[in-house]
Amino acid sequence: MANRIILNTTSFHGKGAINEIPPIVKTKGFSHVFVCSDPDLIRFGVTAKVTGLLDKEGIPYTVYSGIKPNPTIENVREGVEAFKECKADSIITIGGGSSMDTAKAIGIIITNPEFADVRSLEGVAPTKNHAVPTIAVPTTAGTAAEVTINYVITDTEKERKFVCVDEHDIPEYAIVDPDMMSSMPKGLTAATGMDALTHAIEGYTTKAAWEMTDMFHLEAIKLIAKHLRGAVQNIPEDREGMALAQYIAGMGFSNVGLGIAHSIAHTLGAHYDTPHGVACAMMLPLVMEYNQEFTGEKYREIARAMGVEGVDNMSQDEYRKAAVDAVRQLSADVGIPAVNEKIRSEDLDQLAADAYADACRPGNPRETNVFELKELYMKIMP
Repeated sequence: MANRIILNTTSFHGKGAINEIPPIVKTKGFSHVFVCSDPDLIRFGVTAKVTGLLDKEGIPYTVYSGIKPNPTIENVREGVEAFKECKADSIITIGGGSSMDTAKAIGIIITNPEFADVRSLEGVAPTKNHAVPTIAVPTTAGTAAEVTINYVITDTEKERKFVCVDEHDIPEYAIVDPDMMSSMPKGLTAATGMDALTHAIEGYTTKAAWEMTDMFHLEAIKLIAKHLRGAVQNIPEDREGMALAQYIAGMGFSNVGLGIAHSIAHTLGAHYDTPHGVACAMMLPLVMEYNQEFTGEKYREIARAMGVEGVDNMSQDEYRKAAVDAVRQLSADVGIPAVNEKIRSEDLDQLAADAYADACRPGNPRETNVFELKELYMKIMP
């Protein structure tokens, strides 16, 4: 079977990258831009860093901010109607995974109206047309939604998240500017950074991993281990390092998938509104322990990328433990809790069933079942 790589057409990286947006809009001849961003980013003036550039150049736009932290089917439906009403022809999405996932779904439905039922996009939907032309501007260093073919929507009615995988949804342009991330609070920086680490480690160990994606994932692990602690302290060079790290991780996992740390994180977000990065960080070391016998020598390279010294002199058991311990220590150092106070015993059967049905589960290196998933949930209960 051939291995496939899909990346966005163009990306700009570094301080001041957002200044490339007006020239892109003008060169492409967009007449009205639909700006998709969440309420907090608007309230704190982050979105204005981009809309101010549009104002200066006289570029017409409409702002849509009806987005929740875990974007819902209703958010997408409302966004589709808002897009149609303002007669936009392009999208600029500003934010983390919530804004970008909402924008991706909106952009796909506009160009593929037969998928107006948002639930029909679950899995690998057979869309025919590329989404509305999109410029993605991340404000968090974690989801890498600006370079992936994935998005996640919450079905509040059924208390579940569903993953959509569509090569037609990838933004044409990614604008990765660390200045857009400088206002992230410590907790969000830590959570999104651990999400990026989970992408890199799960992508590196997933069943579909191969040499090219391994290259991306190992470099991302190395950068995250080096820069996440400093990024939480808002050190500029570490912010820039994390901005690059999460993008590189996205280049990899978008093409090979993830594993059950993400399957479990999705259910925790859907049932309890647990922040996605926090849920990933809670599960990552536990899932690494669960998977370790099915990963060959890969944990040695994870340990090395995490900065562990002397791995070549360690036994397999030793370097596997060192890799897990390094991940667990980083999570603790940036303030991620080890337990989820919201999980209830009576929910465990449903949580495990939902995680098993999640689209990320088949990529896990170890085959699993509902009983074993339930045991993993129990390890993060108080």
